[in-house]
Amino acid sequence: MAEADALREPGVPVPVNPEPGSPVAAPGDESVMSLVDHLGELRTRLFRSILAVVVGSAVGFYFATSVRNFLVELLPTGTVQVLGPGDAFMIQLRISIVIGVILAMPVLLYQGWAFIAPGLTPAERRAVRPWLPLALFFFALGVGLALLVLPYATAFLLSFTDDVFVANIAAGPYFDFVTTMFLAFGLVMEFPILLVGLARAGILSSARLRASRRYVVLGIAIFAAVATPGGDLVSPLALGATMYLLFEATAFFIRRMGR
Repeated sequence: MAEADALREPGVPVPVNPEPGSPVAAPGDESVMSLVDHLGELRTRLFRSILAVVVGSAVGFYFATSVRNFLVELLPTGTVQVLGPGDAFMIQLRISIVIGVILAMPVLLYQGWAFIAPGLTPAERRAVRPWLPLALFFFALGVGLALLVLPYATAFLLSFTDDVFVANIAAGPYFDFVTTMFLAFGLVMEFPILLVGLARAGILSSARLRASRRYVVLGIAIFAAVATPGGDLVSPLALGATMYLLFEATAFFIRRMGR
């Protein structure tokens, strides 16, 4: 009876010689249970990640007004227009969620690592684990770069206004531009960690990176143009240049690693 109960628990092997009359799992049941457990683990990690973003967004809602005023002060006009009755609330909510994602980033990185780590070998886990704290640094670097570029990008875009094209900036498009830029710059700065992790795991080499340089440059140019929604030249140039410098630095570091 104990063995029969054990068969119903995930991860418990089927006895080699089961007692007569005891249920025997059909071939492939172990893999099915493994898949169910895997999906359950993914659900748990996603729930914890969403909860962390919700908690961070609650904190962000408290500071959203101060952040909103700071971002508006970066504009030459110093004001923006609200065009709809619900725009002010939606902008406040959008800023809160972006702050929540930024605050929850340590939890998001940990949950992602906790999900993929069981699928790696011990050597691969030891190779990748030290680089996880640097992911926070690179994310903060991307957000800081976006904040640095933002005044120049908006000044470039508004330089085309005049007495006919009056710079009466709508709040919705402006904060769409700002929040997208912050998240895009922050997330894209994570790719050096990914490259080093793949190299540590033996999947990627510096020779392959050098051979793919022209395609990487093309991909960086396309991504930088798509990820910066303002249509100006400053934002994609700053993002593309930073990505390329990080790519070259990462390739050099991987070569020094002997990979």
